[in-house]
This record gives sequence, structure tokens and C-alpha cells, in this order.
Amino acid sequence: ARGIGYAIARFLHGQGAQIAIWDVDAVALKSAKCSMEGCFAFQADVSDETNVNAFFAAVSQDFGGLDALVNNAGIAGPTGKIEQLSVIEWRRCLDICLTGQFLCARQNVPLIKANGGGYLVNMGSAASKHGYAFRTTYSAAKFGLISLTKSLAKELGPDNIRVNAILPGIVEGPRMDS
Repeated sequence: ARGIGYAIARFLHGQGAQIAIWDVDAVALKSAKCSMEGCFAFQADVSDETNVNAFFAAVSQDFGGLDALVNNAGIAGPTGKIEQLSVIEWRRCLDICLTGQFLCARQNVPLIKANGGGYLVNMGSAASKHGYAFRTTYSAAKFGLISLTKSLAKELGPDNIRVNAILPGIVEGPRMDS
């Protein structure tokens, strides 16, 4: 409902696609839904398996199936020297930036297969290709996302599901401001 995800949803909505979005931020979600007529919006946490399952069950019931998934959820994660990072911060970043994308793909793939194929797009980062000092957790999650994407591309290609990753660089907005 914010940032790159919101821009993608608005673009696809403008092209006539039916859109289902979710976010943990209820205010941003309401605003995004109001700007896209007919948009399905759901408040959920991508790192929570129960939330992910509930979202895809609701979308499946409402839409009857899916053609594509843009796996866009992410957080910046902690910034600091490795010895300063807590295990809690490490796990939270991995849970949102990598495990969340796995959970979404796992729930979405059967729906795409049922439609005869489609698309899965994972949002990586320039950090997917380069290690960054003091951004160890985020870089590790985004490196892992590339492996997840390549593995799923090989696994799902025979099922007519195209899997790709987009690796944007620095994007102006609240995350970069902070």
C-alpha cells in the first residue's frame, strides 16, 4: 500500500487488472484502496503464515484464482556493525524480506497452476548483488531472494509459470529518508 508496491499496483490497476493488495499499515491500506476502484485490500503481516494463508484464501474466494503475484513486501532492517545486531532484528528482516516471499509463493503457486500458468515476480534490491557494510541482514535476505527466484524459475517453468526478480536501486521515499 506504499512505495514501490503501491506504484506497481496503481500501474496494473490503470491497465485494467484486478488488484489485491495487503499491508500491515491500516492507514496506508485504506488510502491505497480508495485510490483504486474495485481493489481488494487486506491488512496482514507477510511474515505471519496464518495471515498469508488467510489472504490467499480470501483472494481465491473473491477472485476465483490468480494470474500473477508481485512479491514486494520488505523492510530496511537494522543498520550497524555485525556485533551490534540483535538476533531479533536479524530474524525480523529475514522473516519479512525472504521468508514472507517464500510463504506467498507457496500459497500462490497452486492458484496460478490452476489457471494454467502465470507470473511470479520477486522484488529484490541492488543489495541482491552486492554486499553492503553495516547492512548485513538486508543484504543476506536479498541475496537469498535471488536463489529462491532462480530455484523457483527452474521448478515452475514446466508449469508455465515465469519467475523473475526485479532489483531496483535506491528509491526516494520514507525508507531512504529514515
